Amino acid sequence: MAPDPLDPDVRRKVNPVYADGELVKVARGSHQAEAEWIQELLLEEGVPSILRRSRGFDVPDMLAAGPRDVLVPVSGVNAAREVLLQAELLPPDAPDGGADRPTRVLLGLLAALVVVALVAWIGTELLV
Repeated sequence: MAPDPLDPDVRRKVNPVYADGELVKVARGSHQAEAEWIQELLLEEGVPSILRRSRGFDVPDMLAAGPRDVLVPVSGVNAAREVLLQAELLPPDAPDGGADRPTRVLLGLLAALVVVALVAWIGTELLV
């Protein structure tokens, strides 16, 4: 079961240094039990975290099935990454929070646009 943030034992374990800022995704569990295990690992090091159903899987009928995102406050991201690296839950070269994802999507769209434009240009040149 996920730690209750109102439980005095949980509150005592949380390092206040890691409890400030916006929430950032640091890990993903395949299902609720795995995500809760990751959450417990982080709590043992003083990093507070919450679980959220991953996008596309926010269906209450799935109950504990489906992936979960593990979110920590921005002040605890580095500590959380260290914990996850030590537990070998993240590859050593893991990107920071997926911050470059929109850039990758934009570059992919631009590349597709260039390919379509090139095909259209070649098609018009051959037909003329």
